[in-house]
Amino acid sequence: MNTLKYQSQAVAKPYFIFAMILFVGQILFGLLMGLQYVVGDIVGDLIPFNVARMVHTNLLIVWILFGFMGSAYYLVPDEAETELYSPKLAMILFWIFAAAGVATILGYLLVPYSTLADLTFNELWPTMGREFLEMPTITKIGIVVVVLGFLFNLGMTILKGRKTAINMVLMTGLIGLAVFFLFSFYNPVNLALDKLFWWFVVHLWVEGVWELIMGAILAYILIKVTGVDREVIEKWLYVIIAMALISGILGTGHHFYWLMVPEYWQWVGSIFSALEPLPFFAMVLYAFNMVNRRRREHPNKAATLWALGTAVMAFLGAGVWGFLHTLSFVNYYTHGTQITAAHGHMAFYGAYAMIVMTIMSYAMPKLRGIGEANCNRAQVVEMWGFWLMTVAMVFITLFLTGAGILQVWLQRIPESGEALGFMATQDKLAIFFWAREIAGVFFLLGLICYISSFFVTEKKTA
Repeated sequence: MNTLKYQSQAVAKPYFIFAMILFVGQILFGLLMGLQYVVGDIVGDLIPFNVARMVHTNLLIVWILFGFMGSAYYLVPDEAETELYSPKLAMILFWIFAAAGVATILGYLLVPYSTLADLTFNELWPTMGREFLEMPTITKIGIVVVVLGFLFNLGMTILKGRKTAINMVLMTGLIGLAVFFLFSFYNPVNLALDKLFWWFVVHLWVEGVWELIMGAILAYILIKVTGVDREVIEKWLYVIIAMALISGILGTGHHFYWLMVPEYWQWVGSIFSALEPLPFFAMVLYAFNMVNRRRREHPNKAATLWALGTAVMAFLGAGVWGFLHTLSFVNYYTHGTQITAAHGHMAFYGAYAMIVMTIMSYAMPKLRGIGEANCNRAQVVEMWGFWLMTVAMVFITLFLTGAGILQVWLQRIPESGEALGFMATQDKLAIFFWAREIAGVFFLLGLICYISSFFVTEKKTA
């Protein structure tokens, strides 16, 4: 039974599948790093901590990009009410991006990083060596080519079809993603200047244009599962993205505190960063309000749960935990501690991992020709995955927050007047790291439940 409205939406399926494969890899490397924190390099020189960390963070970025691309290929034709401009181009770009991603990860694992830089002619255009942007210049150029082709495909689809607020917001976010990635090619020698422009990629992605992508996908899902009037949902969407852009762009200042910038950034960064939780809180109100006003009971209960969970966890991770250490006089003590890691883990999961799994939950039954939803038994397994991953992430965040508070106390503001060194402090945090590792195992079990739910069928009656 084929339930796709437009056949070209099917190109989203390989993007979603590959995203989940990379997600599993990201979590496995995260668990390895967690063990390395407390027992050292348990795999010897095979995968040193710095390599595991590169793979863990790069897989995070790449799998979410695959998820965003799959989401766009699924919802843009539906919103534009026309077939995708070129399904063939979408598949060519998929294989180019997948091959580049796999080759880059294998490069990290199989050769020393300095050797990888030599092999990829980094000296011709040095861009390597920066956190989250470790990929070779060749890979970065490949990403630009893929994204340009992706935007061309979507743009031509929208031009020949219906123009909706959701498609416009989504395209704005995706174009912003491409534009701000270009700063990854600028690598000044001065470290403070390098960090200032580095945040133009990292911050303006995750606290700027990615929020537009997330908002557009969430609005699309809410229209589908609630049946609430499009005009109502679009008004909420405009308000949320306006708040997100204003607070997110000026909130970049909270990364400038210690980069020798003018003193007014202390105020700009603190004030507008303090406003950043507001769009996420509005998203919570928006999601629950739309579900309460629903005009239909959608059979895909799991997708509705994911949509509500995304709004709540994004508010907690990006909003509340972001606010905890964003004011300059607090950040002075917390900067670079495990509190930052706590915020990062819950924010990425709540805002971006969950929104990709939300649209996958909604779209995959249709992409697989099953119908509106997986069977009830499969949805129960999927909901187990939701709760295991979400509760585990809450505990990971709490354990890292506890570690961060103790770290600040011992390393930054000790009662004795003499701070402990970094490594001595890390030893004191071991109990939190062990607890974080256990929670990480439960997270992996939740991810396995989520993926396996797509293979579960109803029991056959005799």
